[in-house]
Amino acid sequence: MKHLILAKSAGFCYGVRRAVELAQQQADNGTSCVMLGSIIHNRHVVEHFSEQGLHQIDTPQQAPVGCDVLIRSHGEAKAVYDQLEQQGNPILDATCPNVSRIHTLVKEAEQKGRVAVIIGAPNHPEVRAIAGWCQHPVVLDGVDSLAKFLDENPKYREIPLTFVSQTTSTREIWENSVNYAKKVCTNLEIFDTICNATFKRQSEAQKLASECDAMVVIGDRASSNTRHLVELCRQQCPLVFWVEHADELELDELRQVACVGITAGASTPGWIIKEVYDKMSEEILEIEESFAEMLEKSIKTLNTGEKATGVVVNITPTEIQVDLGTKHAGYIPVSEYSDDPTVKVEECVKVGDTIDAMVMRVNDGEGVVTLSKKRLDANKNWEEIEAAKDEKITVEGLVVEENKGGVVVNVKGIRVFVPASQTGLRRNESMAQLVKTTVRLRITEVNRSRRRVVGSIRDVSREEKAAAAAAIWNDIEVGKHYTGTVKSLTSYGAFVDIGGVDGMVHISELSWSRIKHPSEVVSVGDTVEVYVIKADAEKKKISLGMKNPNENPWETFLSKYEVGDVAEVKIVKLMSFGAFAEVVPGVDGLIHISQIADHRVEKPEDELTEGQMVEVKITEINTETQKISLSRRAVLQGADEVEDEE
Repeated sequence: MKHLILAKSAGFCYGVRRAVELAQQQADNGTSCVMLGSIIHNRHVVEHFSEQGLHQIDTPQQAPVGCDVLIRSHGEAKAVYDQLEQQGNPILDATCPNVSRIHTLVKEAEQKGRVAVIIGAPNHPEVRAIAGWCQHPVVLDGVDSLAKFLDENPKYREIPLTFVSQTTSTREIWENSVNYAKKVCTNLEIFDTICNATFKRQSEAQKLASECDAMVVIGDRASSNTRHLVELCRQQCPLVFWVEHADELELDELRQVACVGITAGASTPGWIIKEVYDKMSEEILEIEESFAEMLEKSIKTLNTGEKATGVVVNITPTEIQVDLGTKHAGYIPVSEYSDDPTVKVEECVKVGDTIDAMVMRVNDGEGVVTLSKKRLDANKNWEEIEAAKDEKITVEGLVVEENKGGVVVNVKGIRVFVPASQTGLRRNESMAQLVKTTVRLRITEVNRSRRRVVGSIRDVSREEKAAAAAAIWNDIEVGKHYTGTVKSLTSYGAFVDIGGVDGMVHISELSWSRIKHPSEVVSVGDTVEVYVIKADAEKKKISLGMKNPNENPWETFLSKYEVGDVAEVKIVKLMSFGAFAEVVPGVDGLIHISQIADHRVEKPEDELTEGQMVEVKITEINTETQKISLSRRAVLQGADEVEDEE
């Protein structure tokens, strides 16, 4: 041997690593716990845990009373879970999340009236467990058995079928099976459940085998995924050795070849790979890259608290698996992805995306790195908050709560306290109105060690209001229209904010109709359309109007009445000299006291009341002053003359 190349994806996959970690925690804690079946397909690992007091049982009934039971990475049938719960044994579920997803898929398929078809080795524990989550599963090991099954059971060509695969099946077996089913079956639902890590490992192994004179595949002989690796390597390389540990190496044969590649099954621990690699390294003159060097490189570049960049290779309901380009398998728990509990990870990140995260914990023994994206984001956000204070940059945040002294604003995941005096509200206004609103603020104090940040909404609102006011005064002109907000009401009108400047709409300009108070037309907070009647930049006063010129009631009156017409009017106000009556909404006429009745009247209220409807004759219209004279007397006298004639 002159060259020795170790595959990057050799060793524990994510699901196996997760199961081993959970088992190790139980062993370290001294908890009363047993493993149901082999935790993974590697007898050396099982023996390791047995030596630490974590023993294996083969059936649920063998579990000691009250003892915790660790479900292996391959998973178990639903009946096993039910049995353990009935016995009162607490369950520690180390099932690979990818396998758990298949359990859900086949269960839901049967609930929809479909038949689950599982492509995989019928006696493999993972496949038996999957089949145990449905009532009538069909388990087939490839396209030949599928073809035979459909020939013998032709009705299944028409039955709704849901296809899933053993996670460690080869891509060739799966695709051949699915392609055949597509040709002969009429109602298919297909879920490609081959693990991405498995496919990557197999592809890497095939490529390495095609480049080397010999291949060494390390893994337990009970391991299905290791067996598939051996088969794939033999398709590319004539000399393939399958070993479980270093003692099985055939060094005499390996000395005769120039380049040897090494890969390992998903259930093979790092220490066994290292033993094999080191033993072979002693026999060669030239090493491509030693295991020790790769490990040193990984440790050097992956330290707790540092930033790590990787590629997303798989997403499960609980974790994001990341390829860091080293011997370490990285994963981000969903809880460490974002501070926002409503975030749906699968909508934010996809397989193949590059992702940055902070290293939380490095487990060199198992080659695992726990990562956190939200903590890296938090560090970045602290830096941005500090820069915002130093550079007086305005930031934006959501007000999340009110407390005794002010409000708390969430800015980039950091809690910023805004004192009541800095909220921009008047002293008697409730701060509760700010909660759940987005505000702009200025950072005034940052103490990162105490995680204390103080800000001011008032400073920003004052500056923005001043800038808006300057823009208004620069462009304002008579007749210009604005959309404004009613800020307050008085007995004589309404104040309207037109974008940083308040203008006054006099009560007479609110409506063409006669009103007694502005509240009859508008309320505080209303959005209204106004136009400028007069603006005084020196005194900073603006007179506004709201009445629509196209709805001028005087024009309506002129189009409907002329002198001599009789109209039914409404008495709206009594005066000492007569009564005002509404002829049409917005247009009043005067009934002089001498024209109220056909006899002498001392006081208008002796004959009339406000709100009373009476008939009057229009005796004069002054278009210049827009005044109308009315006579009730003329109508009453006309009625008397008619009666006399009769």
